[in-house]
Amino acid sequence: MKALLLLLLPQLCSASLIPEREKDPEFWRGQAQETLRTALRLQHLNQNVAKNLILFLGDGMGVSTVTAARILKGQLQHRKGEESLLEMDKFPYVALAKTYNTNAQVPDSAGTATAYLCGVKANEGTVGVSAGVTRDHCNTTRGQEVTSILRWAKDAGKAVGIVTTTRVTHATPSAAYAHSANRDWYSDGEMPPDALEGGCKDIARQLVENIPDIEVILGGGRKYMFPKNASDVEYPHEEKHRGTRLDRRDLVRAWHDVKPPGKVAKYVWHRRELLALNLSRVDFLLGESQGCPRLRKSALGVPSALGTAGGRIDHGHHEGKAKQALHEAVELDRAIGLATNLTSAQDTLSVVTADHSHVFTFGGYTPRGNPIFGLAPMQSDVDRKPFTSILYGNGPGYKIVAGERENVSAVDF
Repeated sequence: MKALLLLLLPQLCSASLIPEREKDPEFWRGQAQETLRTALRLQHLNQNVAKNLILFLGDGMGVSTVTAARILKGQLQHRKGEESLLEMDKFPYVALAKTYNTNAQVPDSAGTATAYLCGVKANEGTVGVSAGVTRDHCNTTRGQEVTSILRWAKDAGKAVGIVTTTRVTHATPSAAYAHSANRDWYSDGEMPPDALEGGCKDIARQLVENIPDIEVILGGGRKYMFPKNASDVEYPHEEKHRGTRLDRRDLVRAWHDVKPPGKVAKYVWHRRELLALNLSRVDFLLGESQGCPRLRKSALGVPSALGTAGGRIDHGHHEGKAKQALHEAVELDRAIGLATNLTSAQDTLSVVTADHSHVFTFGGYTPRGNPIFGLAPMQSDVDRKPFTSILYGNGPGYKIVAGERENVSAVDF
């Protein structure tokens, strides 16, 4: 009898979860017809030359992440979630991309950034260079530099910008302006002696020197811009936030000094400073926080070519923190919606993409409206314990308690 009730319970629950309108076949037929009508209208292509370009990059935001983020977005709005639409779902065209590095089946954010920003596939761990460059080998870099769409836009007379939720020297944004045999050469303090002797520049220095007239730069990683052991303006007593530069240069000052006379260049490190600015009177803006930036989502409407990266999606997945990854994906989607409202499809090309995916999945026959961070409705066939519907194929795994897998029903997972 107990087994029968357990079998029937999911069916009874699922019946009550279905909205009345979805029981009517015409509801679904109407949706299908509207989808077809929309697709037919797309045959009349918008062939205008784009005045503005916005590239949104969800780092590590594969198909399963997009699906889970869609459900989370709906559930944050107190709905079941599955029926909700992300802003990116409303875009007229969709495609899949093949992601690999020239020397790696599973790609990293450096080689992929070179691919989507420069149009060239490259080796894992290298940014802004061709596959002729070997990671860590400074002497293979010369003559192998490749140019990015940010450079092309700049050369075409457009204003350009980079907005990221990671450090601005991270692999994802750095391919827009840097050429490096190692994605981790954030400052000269992270570079080996042979690379310094070989004349290779660190990524932070290239941010200031390679394309000095980038109008908007917002992100994190402030410490790579300042002399080694220089105290941080926000965290003066924390050693991990101190400057890292061996050349003792202040790159923020260098950034400011190369601006043309009569142009207004502003450096900010806190959200309140950014909000206090009259952006119509600012020609160049550099905003850097130390850790996870508080300065993001503020540059829309300034440049005519803007790259914005949701890099913390990737960081969440790397640590098996689905909550962080999915909330970051929803935040990126909010930025996409804001950009859509501020621009016109007649003169603005907006692209949303990802650089790679993660071994992130969810399943377990969860019923409609099941909390995306919740448990699957049944127990494991192996150990007869409950499990979360979200699962990772690698990274931090489950905890062993008294020789067995922990019972997660008693854990705030």
